[in-house]
Amino acid sequence: MEESSIRLVAGLGNPGPEYAATRHNIGFMVADQLAAQFGSTWEKSTKWDALMAKCADVFLAKPMSYMNRSGYPLLKIAQFYKIQPPEILVVLDDTALPLGRLRLRASGGSGGHNGLESVIMQFGTEEIPRLRIGIGEAPPAKSIDYVLNRFFEEEKPIVRSTIDRAVEAVKCAIDNDLISAMNIFNKTEEP
Repeated sequence: MEESSIRLVAGLGNPGPEYAATRHNIGFMVADQLAAQFGSTWEKSTKWDALMAKCADVFLAKPMSYMNRSGYPLLKIAQFYKIQPPEILVVLDDTALPLGRLRLRASGGSGGHNGLESVIMQFGTEEIPRLRIGIGEAPPAKSIDYVLNRFFEEEKPIVRSTIDRAVEAVKCAIDNDLISAMNIFNKTEEP
């Protein structure tokens, strides 16, 4: 079997119970479900300020440095394991996408997302694959409140389904390649 080109999957979010299950933490939720499906457990790494899990030959990471500093622990992990930026898949929320929409890209700008901006700044390149997960558009001038709030009750079935599809997209990128995952999951409409 050919070795995967994705060696590190990084779910972005904020640590702490007050942020659990918020819109901004959907990257953490996807990483948690991936770890659970692979039967992996999270271990705290003070060396990198991240929670780490191993799924076959792929590392999972949840930076514990808060969203706007996500790039610092990821750079340390990548340097230690000699993982190149194109071998990292960053999973994050996106207010520019409708709730439930997935968008995989091999590279690009941050789109105003502070977590992705931190990753791009630390690695010094935009050539970092990312899976953006639509969390719905924030009301004008209320984006910070919006992303730090939990999903509405009526949105939760869509969120569960979206996390399932995001996990499948990540697994497809790992098992096949990013292009295959993009061809399948970028065309799939939200539930």
